[in-house]
Amino acid sequence: MAADTEHSEQHWQASCDVLVIGFGAAGAAAALAAAEQGASVLVADRFGGGGASALSGGVVYLGGGTAQQHEAGFADTPAAMVDYLRHEVGDAVSADTLQRFCADSVGLGRWLESLGVEFAASVPPHKTSYPTDDYYLYYSGNETVAAYQGEAPPAPRGHRVKGAGMSGSVLFATLAAAVRRAGIGQLLQSRAERLITDDAGRVIGAEFTRLRPGTLACALHRRLAPLVFGLHGAHPALGSIARSSLSWLERRFGQPCRIEARRAVVLTTGGFIFDRERVAREAPAYRATFALGSPGCDGEALRLAEPLAAEVKHLDRMSAWRFINPPYAWVHGMLVNRMGQRFCNEEQYGAAIGHELVEKQDGRAWLILDAAQVKAALAELRHGGLWSFQSVPAWLLMRLARCKGNTLAALARRIGADPATLGDSVARYNAAASAGIDADFGKSAALLQALDTGPFYALDVSATSRLFPCPTITLGGLAVDEASGAVLDAVQRPIPGLYAAGRAAVGIASCRYVSGLSLADCLWSGRRAGRHATETHPGRTASANPLPTNIEETSNDTTS
Repeated sequence: MAADTEHSEQHWQASCDVLVIGFGAAGAAAALAAAEQGASVLVADRFGGGGASALSGGVVYLGGGTAQQHEAGFADTPAAMVDYLRHEVGDAVSADTLQRFCADSVGLGRWLESLGVEFAASVPPHKTSYPTDDYYLYYSGNETVAAYQGEAPPAPRGHRVKGAGMSGSVLFATLAAAVRRAGIGQLLQSRAERLITDDAGRVIGAEFTRLRPGTLACALHRRLAPLVFGLHGAHPALGSIARSSLSWLERRFGQPCRIEARRAVVLTTGGFIFDRERVAREAPAYRATFALGSPGCDGEALRLAEPLAAEVKHLDRMSAWRFINPPYAWVHGMLVNRMGQRFCNEEQYGAAIGHELVEKQDGRAWLILDAAQVKAALAELRHGGLWSFQSVPAWLLMRLARCKGNTLAALARRIGADPATLGDSVARYNAAASAGIDADFGKSAALLQALDTGPFYALDVSATSRLFPCPTITLGGLAVDEASGAVLDAVQRPIPGLYAAGRAAVGIASCRYVSGLSLADCLWSGRRAGRHATETHPGRTASANPLPTNIEETSNDTTS
């Protein structure tokens, strides 16, 4: 559907300087940055706000010498941060943009703390996919893996927001409170239908389908939306039905609402993992993995901007997470493909393993353990101290989806691998453990442990496992100018009045994912877009008059 051209101001239900569509971490950061520049701001969301940010672990990738790093005894610099992240960021952004991101990292952390976000300097004793409530600073990527290290000693940069459980909700609640304090208007339970342009092609607003507050449809929509994520996790088919129900409520009871944006519109609606047709088209290898996101991660920004000839990039890039730590005993084992060949360094971050698994091994893999390692892993699970999302799938896998063989040859036959190939892989692995040097994949000597105590076991860690899901998110999005966040068209020109940030746009996290990098990029790119969106544009009258926080207070002909 093409964007509309609107001339008559009497059709606006409300007016602001900057309209932010999508109210997660990126949207909150953009709205706050624009408000700091004196602009009147309205932030709109299809649901009640939060998005994938509120569902996340609340880890922000910060470095370069944060207060928490210093307190924990780690000396980090922006240069060392760049030296590591260049391995993860790849070609997603330019070297200059990566350097700016790292140089701004300490300041980004301080800004969050000024809003009330709390971090801490406690470091867990083991590398983990996500620390318990006792720890808040950790190695959240591949920093300790030899292939990723530079001249500077590795430093932990995963700064988990202080809070019980998955603390993404704490992060968003703090950002939302700051948005309210800033007097920024909110338009919730409102689905963006299209962008509105003037005769010159400048984006000057957007049209929404809005569920009016106080109605039964709005109440049902508000209550059903948070259930979608849980239903999808328990039963994807039920989650799909719930998402369809949300769409039905919007179509049946929603009313049109047009919002003028005198300076710019900023798109921060997240990724597109729930646009399953697009995923199947752009990245078919990931169709059967576990889609991870909020109900709003359905490609809304792409749907809104593509009619304006917006350029999209890296839509084929996904991040699939195959974590095998914890249980910590698993990391001593060996990952093999369907043929029985070892294919990666098992100590890598789960997204690095997932990329290798899906992109190069057809999504099929087995974790080979011996009896001693299985015994140690089960002891860890019985002892407790892990999150349920870590321990429950591991327990189910070890009890219900494991193959056993008294010999390696017998195990190979059980999993359909070539006995000679598996035997050779284990022999090379055991030799590496004996020598303390992994010439094949560079695994740390401390994590090399010979597989020599029968019986032997194989755990099915394939990307399609139902007992041990492989969560996947999208990484690509709208192409943007790296200095401003302006959305680019097919010939790399900024689309006037349109910006994007977070997972709606290509950014720092659009090549490889490590924990916290997406949230850090959302916050950093959101602030970038919000600042630049406040620029006064030719032919548009700017105003610093605040928009009422309750849009019901705004009459249909508001133009101030």
